[in-house]
Amino acid sequence: MAYSDFKLNELSKLFGLRIIETSELFSDIAEVDYSDYLSFTLKENLDLAVAINTEKARSEMIISPILLEIRRKLNYQISLFSGIDFNVDNDRGLNGVCDFIVSRSTEQLFVRAPVITIVEAKNENLKAGFGQCAAEMVAAQLFNEREGNEIKTIYGVVTIGTIWRFLKLEGQVVNIDLTEYYIRDVKKILGILCSTIHAN
Repeated sequence: MAYSDFKLNELSKLFGLRIIETSELFSDIAEVDYSDYLSFTLKENLDLAVAINTEKARSEMIISPILLEIRRKLNYQISLFSGIDFNVDNDRGLNGVCDFIVSRSTEQLFVRAPVITIVEAKNENLKAGFGQCAAEMVAAQLFNEREGNEIKTIYGVVTIGTIWRFLKLEGQVVNIDLTEYYIRDVKKILGILCSTIHAN
């Protein structure tokens, strides 16, 4: 079993998680302005990525530029990983490749302090991505506990690039925000992502 094999109900039973669905979980988070560079990049890439409509195109042309903008905004004090193996507990299926991980560390050679896991939803099915994302969040939580990292909250994202959904894991409780944020809300998306780094 791997992260991508998990369904949310199976994961909740296996790890004793409580799933809470909440509207506007991040509604009080302030928007963050973005650079002219990101503005140009999205203007240049967005229609093309949607027209190509493959996961790779959306990942490279929409998702990655937004995550790189966060890294710049936070003065390169975080690390960003794409398509890496994150094997935490093979016996319980907490292994496999993660689409993206944001770590609260400047170390780029290794994941040191994961705080956000980002899943690119397969076949544009955001709901189906929740199980995979929550599994990666549980793995990040376990990793931090083992490493002695004082990170109490893990955040998750399920996205197709043009739509973003956010999750939050504290203890055994997974909060899933029912609010969908669209690419036109990029300032809000950036605000939420930045706030998750500062929250720990």
